[in-house]
Amino acid sequence: MDAVPNLAEGYELSADTGRIDAERVHRWLSGDAYWARGRSREAQDGAIAGSLNFGVYEIVSGDQVAYARVVTDRATFAWLCDVYVDPSVRGKGIGTALVEALREHLRGYGVRRVLLATRDAHGVYEKAGFAPLERPEEWMALYFA
Repeated sequence: MDAVPNLAEGYELSADTGRIDAERVHRWLSGDAYWARGRSREAQDGAIAGSLNFGVYEIVSGDQVAYARVVTDRATFAWLCDVYVDPSVRGKGIGTALVEALREHLRGYGVRRVLLATRDAHGVYEKAGFAPLERPEEWMALYFA
């Protein structure tokens, strides 16, 4: 990917799925993320395989410090999910820079709408232009127990 504005010095963003540390991502999400707690490794690997994946890495060590994935048809719609920043680097603007870079990546496809769900990170997403649904009464969901 091109240089990422606002990404803290010493970090780089990549959309190369081959660089994703799948074990680390699974540990983060299944153990610490309220929305994915208990997710199996098999399910996580399937999610990675079926999505656009983005990682933020320390340039010197190469260690992955953040992750996000996007489910999309690459033409009209995208769902941003599984955004996670390692606690050791939180507060450096990495999450905001990651979401802003994803926004621009998706804009390049011509996607008109990107959705996400969050319980606790509204401020991060608002910085990238996300807002509450204008007409939530037009949206529905199907939940499986």
